[in-house]
Amino acid sequence: MHRRITGKLVIATHNPGKLAEMRELLAPHGVEAVSAGDLGLGEPDETGTDFRSNAAIKAIAAAQATKLPAFADDSGIVVDALDGAPGIYSARWAGPAKDFNAAMAQIERLLQERGATTPDRRTAHFVSALCVAWPDDHLEEVEARVDGTLVWPPRGTAGFGYDPMFLPDGHTRTFGEMESIEKHGLPPLGLGLSHRARAFVKLAEICLEPR
Repeated sequence: MHRRITGKLVIATHNPGKLAEMRELLAPHGVEAVSAGDLGLGEPDETGTDFRSNAAIKAIAAAQATKLPAFADDSGIVVDALDGAPGIYSARWAGPAKDFNAAMAQIERLLQERGATTPDRRTAHFVSALCVAWPDDHLEEVEARVDGTLVWPPRGTAGFGYDPMFLPDGHTRTFGEMESIEKHGLPPLGLGLSHRARAFVKLAEICLEPR
C-alpha cells in the first residue's frame, strides 16, 4: 500500500542543481524539505547496477541516519551509440571536480570515433529514478525518461550536467537553453518535460497530497 509524505523530508543529494529542482517540485505540496548537505550527511557508495537501486541506496542511508523520510534521485544520460554509457556513471564521468564540460567533450569524442555524426546516430535519453524511504524500511519507487538527440557544440547555460548538449525530441532548444520552469515546471506553468519532472508526477500521484 502506498504511503503519503507528511511533515519534514530529507532530500538525499549533495548536487545543488538536483536540490534546486527537487525543492521547486516539492514546494507546492507544502512539504518541508531539508538537504543531506545541510544535515552534514555523507554520500553513501552507489554500488547498484541500475538507477533505481542507486536511488534506493541514497534514500535508505539518509532515512536511517536522520530517522526521517528521505527522498533521493539517481539519474543520468544513456547514449545509444555508446552502448548505454555513461548511464549510472554519468556523474563519475565528470570527475571529482564535477567538470561536465569535460564529460560532454568526452562523449563527443567517443561519438566522433564511432562515426556518430548525424542526428539518427546521436540519440540518447535521460533517466530519473526517484525513491522515498522511511526509517521503517518502507519504500516508494518510480522511474521515467525523456528522449532526445545530442548536439555539438553545447548550447545554453541555464541547466546543469549534460543539459547543454541534450535536445529533447520535438523541441528546438536544448535543456541548457530552457529556463527551469520550462524544463521541469509542472502544468499549468510548465510542461513537465524533464525526466525528473516526469518521474515526480508519478511519485506525486502516490505519495503527495494534491496541490
